[in-house]
Amino acid sequence: MNRFALTVTSGIGRVTESALGPYQSAVIRIGFSATWLLFLLREFPHRHEMYGPDGPWSWDLAEQLVSTNGAFTALMWTDGRFWFEAVYALAVLTSFLLLLGWRTRTMSVLFMVGVLSLQNRSVFMGDGGDNVLHLMCVYLVFTRCGQVWSLDARRARLARQSRAPGERVTDRVGPVLWGVLGFALVAATLAGRLDGDPAVPVLLWAVWIAQALWWAVGRFTRTGEPRILLDLVANIVHNGALLVIMAEACLIYATAGWYKIQGTRWQDGTAVYYPLHLDYFSPWPALADLLSASGTMVMLVTYGTVAVQVAFPFTLFNRRVKNVLLTAMIIEHAGIAVILGLPFFSLAMIVADAVFLPTSFLRRLGGWAARARARWTAGRTRTAVPGPRAPESVEDSPVGFTA
Repeated sequence: MNRFALTVTSGIGRVTESALGPYQSAVIRIGFSATWLLFLLREFPHRHEMYGPDGPWSWDLAEQLVSTNGAFTALMWTDGRFWFEAVYALAVLTSFLLLLGWRTRTMSVLFMVGVLSLQNRSVFMGDGGDNVLHLMCVYLVFTRCGQVWSLDARRARLARQSRAPGERVTDRVGPVLWGVLGFALVAATLAGRLDGDPAVPVLLWAVWIAQALWWAVGRFTRTGEPRILLDLVANIVHNGALLVIMAEACLIYATAGWYKIQGTRWQDGTAVYYPLHLDYFSPWPALADLLSASGTMVMLVTYGTVAVQVAFPFTLFNRRVKNVLLTAMIIEHAGIAVILGLPFFSLAMIVADAVFLPTSFLRRLGGWAARARARWTAGRTRTAVPGPRAPESVEDSPVGFTA
């Protein structure tokens, strides 16, 4: 009984004392923001047809649908072309800033607003990857995804190095940024733009109030107890959100695998053959013909896909088997991106898979990237101004609940 109580106490302490999975949450932040950013840039010439006033899904049709399902989209606040361009530009900008990790808490909220605004405006434009991004952008708001590999982490490290012992670091950008967003949120609420499904408005207000409380505690309290309490709550929220992301990824694979089992084409081992011969999914017809020429290969890929998807949630109990199947799924999605011409769907799924990557592998990956950047910087420095180079840290330090 004492051993059980000690285990429970240790587990509770681990969940509350720190934000777990800092590297995994950073990969999720970078991956999903990069996926959305690349998609928006690729479709920039076609943005008016997909989400804007020139699309087949007209503003009137979208207004009727939104009035029925109550989905949140800022694009339905007005049908002006300037407003559409502003929302699209905001989605691109926030994706880029979230990718860099600048003010991750703020950018994660604005990133969610951009994703929901565009996707809910034209609901028939998406695929499975868009559905994953739709869900993950909401979960990302609850995570402390700027602990490593971000400008926030770099700013916090430099602040710790430069300040004197006991000195408080004054953040002027964060309060101004959240003050502007608070004014916009009040204006949108009073104008009735947030009517409908209350989930998103409640989330926006909750995050804004939490950030205001965090700033007030740090600004006006002299003791550390309130700050410790808020940090504890933020850790619990982060860890819960990370658990939900992992459960969501498992649920996606489990449902996909079990639904495939019920299909006759998956049962007889020929399901993979048919999408290879659809014009919409054949960017490389010669490659598709080569892969589908072997009946044995088609059968192995078909049965292997089902087996991997059904088995993956159960492999989480064994680290080695999990890593093997995780590698297989990443390779499978990379193949889908090339062979079937679905790069953004595959990239979204690979990012969702990345939450299960081992921390040791991600740390090594970050170290390789930092050393490559250091060598590249050193080469440029020697070319421009020869001289000694100062040592550079290869790892970013964690930061807290940042603006």
